[in-house]
Amino acid sequence: MTASQPPCILNINPFSRDPKGSDLIMDQATVAYNERLKREWTDQYVVVNPERPELKRFAGVVGRVVTVNYNNKAVIDFQDGGWYDVTASTQYLTKVDAAEAKAKFNAEANSAQVIPDKQG
Repeated sequence: MTASQPPCILNINPFSRDPKGSDLIMDQATVAYNERLKREWTDQYVVVNPERPELKRFAGVVGRVVTVNYNNKAVIDFQDGGWYDVTASTQYLTKVDAAEAKAKFNAEANSAQVIPDKQG
């Protein structure tokens, strides 16, 4: 747990039942934390921590964070047509300078385009 991360966020379901009904509601602190992660990580270029065994296949590949989902996972485009969710944390991801990253990131190699070339 980092100093900037509220303790209530770790390993709990952010959804709970509304006491007045059966609808699921989100804890406001959880929503605020998620929105902060979205502002911090969305549209950033990143590389993964190559020491994490589950991320070794992306080692050295620059990716672009498309968004952060409600599980606080960064949804990342690694230029292979798929999007992958990785915990939005400096333990897993390192931001890369945009000028340096753009030289290594092929924006046309992904599926997040209005009309991708792959679909003809």
